[in-house]
Amino acid sequence: MKHQDEYRNPRLISAMAMNLRKMAEKLSDPVSFMEVCGTHTMSIYRYGLRSLLPDNVRLVSGPGCPVCVTPASYVDKALACARIRGNIVATFGDMMRVPGSASSLMEARGEGGDVRIVYSPLDALEIAKRNRDKKVVFLGVGFETTAPAVAAAILEGERLGVPNFCVLAAHKTMPLPMELLSSDPELSLSGYICPAHVSVIIGGNAYLPIVGKHRIPCVVTGFEPADLLQGVSMLLSQVMKGEAGVEIQYSRGVSPNGNPRALEIMNRVFEPCDAIWRGVGMIPGSGLSIRNRFSGFDAERIFDLDIPVEKENSACRCGDVLKGKLSPFDCPLFGSSCTPEEPVGACMVSSEGTCAAAYKYGR
Repeated sequence: MKHQDEYRNPRLISAMAMNLRKMAEKLSDPVSFMEVCGTHTMSIYRYGLRSLLPDNVRLVSGPGCPVCVTPASYVDKALACARIRGNIVATFGDMMRVPGSASSLMEARGEGGDVRIVYSPLDALEIAKRNRDKKVVFLGVGFETTAPAVAAAILEGERLGVPNFCVLAAHKTMPLPMELLSSDPELSLSGYICPAHVSVIIGGNAYLPIVGKHRIPCVVTGFEPADLLQGVSMLLSQVMKGEAGVEIQYSRGVSPNGNPRALEIMNRVFEPCDAIWRGVGMIPGSGLSIRNRFSGFDAERIFDLDIPVEKENSACRCGDVLKGKLSPFDCPLFGSSCTPEEPVGACMVSSEGTCAAAYKYGR
């Protein structure tokens, strides 16, 4: 395995960029490749990779940040849980400032709600074990990357007999929104830089249905500059040969079949459901809900969460940014009324959001 610094070697990066330019000279039409991973988005902005590419090779950011696609209605449910006396809400830190319809978890904590940041769902389970007189609600947000860990926490809660631990589930699965975007004529995507963390769990073969149905190339890449440039080169090669397949550039972390054990644990606890993606809308079968077998750990069923229809700032263009139809710089709020210190939209809140990446590195 190469050392991480080798994937950031300036000479290697320069040579790869030059090779890409030579390849792109043979293109008959411009191409657009979409990354659907927040860490990829951050790396692309951080290392200025767009500036290394020829003009006819375009990178666009898709809905790869799980916090960003979590709808305001879910945040409102989390806030409702935080307002119930005797409840403890445990969450990853990047959810704290995500705006709901009228407030955020950060504001709820400032108003006296017991909202705690944890680094693992098992941390939340431990809080529940130490506070048996209170209900601990863990906010289960993420893609297939985090869903197995949350499922494992529920299984452990059942094994240990911790009935005051529960999960407000909002997990989403990645291939279905990619299929939806592949059908969008406004995007005309030429290929996908497939998410690495997700692919560690689900494997490269999970993208075969997209390739088969839409004839669109897919390459799973790592996060370093050389990883991403090599992934773009592999996509270009497929396009120029008129081929469409799934390739794994990130072979040091991803296999064709993924992690069977993690998938088994995830599927034991969760089942597919329809899910709302913030800015995208309802995508049938793209969510994960807790199975009836574990209903005692499902916060949706434990609490009466009567949540009104969500309201979002109509001037915020997060939805179009998440779908790759707008650059963050095209949003009228970007960098003025919407900043990381005072975010309006979820794309600016999360450390992996496209707007946050553009604000930090792209200006």
